[in-house]
Amino acid sequence: MPTEILMPALSPTMEEGTLAKWLVKEGDTVASGDVMAEIETDKATMEFEAVDEGTIGKIVVTDGTEGVKVNDVIAILLEDGESADDIGDTTAKAAPAEASPAEAPAAGTSSNEAAPAAPAAAPAKDGERVFASPLARRIAADKGLDLSQISGTGPHGRIVKTDVENAQPGAKPTKAAAVEQTAAPAAMAAGPATDVVLKTYEGRPFEEVKLDGMRKTIAARLTEAKQSVPHFYLRRDIELDALIKFRSQLNKQLEPRGIKLSVNDFIIKACALALQQVPEANAVWAGDRTLQFDKSDVAVAVAIEGGLFTPVLQDADMKSLSALSAEMKDLASRARDRKLAPHEYQGGSFAISNLGMFGIDNFDAIINPPHAAILAVGAGVKKPVIGDDGEIKVGIVMSTTLSVDHRVIDGALGANLLNAIKENLENPMTMLA
Repeated sequence: MPTEILMPALSPTMEEGTLAKWLVKEGDTVASGDVMAEIETDKATMEFEAVDEGTIGKIVVTDGTEGVKVNDVIAILLEDGESADDIGDTTAKAAPAEASPAEAPAAGTSSNEAAPAAPAAAPAKDGERVFASPLARRIAADKGLDLSQISGTGPHGRIVKTDVENAQPGAKPTKAAAVEQTAAPAAMAAGPATDVVLKTYEGRPFEEVKLDGMRKTIAARLTEAKQSVPHFYLRRDIELDALIKFRSQLNKQLEPRGIKLSVNDFIIKACALALQQVPEANAVWAGDRTLQFDKSDVAVAVAIEGGLFTPVLQDADMKSLSALSAEMKDLASRARDRKLAPHEYQGGSFAISNLGMFGIDNFDAIINPPHAAILAVGAGVKKPVIGDDGEIKVGIVMSTTLSVDHRVIDGALGANLLNAIKENLENPMTMLA
């Protein structure tokens, strides 16, 4: 029976995308793992791989089509012995019945398999129908496997080829290895209705700018964050004179290796170490609990045309300054080209937003859930400071603001975290110990 290839969810926030380019054509044979298409998500252009094997019988959605919803049919896959004549029969059988909630494919999954059109003779588990691809059924029959005893990793728990290949006869169902992530809400930023705004500015010249997927996602996620996360803010000025002097010395020594450390590299390291020094703050909000981490995974906001990415530097507490610098440059470069994979900009417990390079003295950043905190970094500015000897001198001072989720981090804990960041930056040599 022909298999419907569905528009995948290639990121947790993806609800629709653009089918940028097909890399196969009708009549081509594909195997599991073959790249079939390039799909533009709300964050990047990504390759879409086949899950099953067969022949492309029909391409339903053409190159360049925008606004394709997740789980919409984009192509039809034929198995051995099937032809294009079978496609019409399949769609005709599938059309009359609307999928029940128990049978509908779940959003947020990434697979090219869909529910078989006819429910006849399907095995059952706990009284409910078991969904499996035709190829998976065939392999299960050959191996003598009971499909009701296999957990599927396809859409809505559908059993696919790899599930039955890895299953053992008599095996009990096991939880799928990959935990499906919930898509971000589609709600746009609250405000006056479009027609009201248009009428307000009637008669004034303007240009309407269409929102792309990234801008829609930013609007939805940050509106949700500001409305649902109980923010509070902690502020400290940090003296940078020792850091700037130490950085200059290091860069001279690293020059033969082609390495040049930025102040931002030191900030990343300082935050990563502070999360180790105040481990209770190295956590995220998870609905009815918090998750506290052993390692410091730090996200850093990177501005790109039309929006921003927050690539994550994993295990940042364990890496040298030069390693962090090289990794950050690579992530930022690929972020601007929208070439990051989802695992490179998802996760982390803490984020940094540095607008000091744009001349901003200070600002408050919005937490990106499920993170528990984000550090807003301003520019280093020459100011009068009082030295240890009580004398007034000119120093370089950087203003920072820590936005904190009060559900995870209380005031005193947040203060300890920001104080640890300040201590690390004002004594940069200790970060190498």
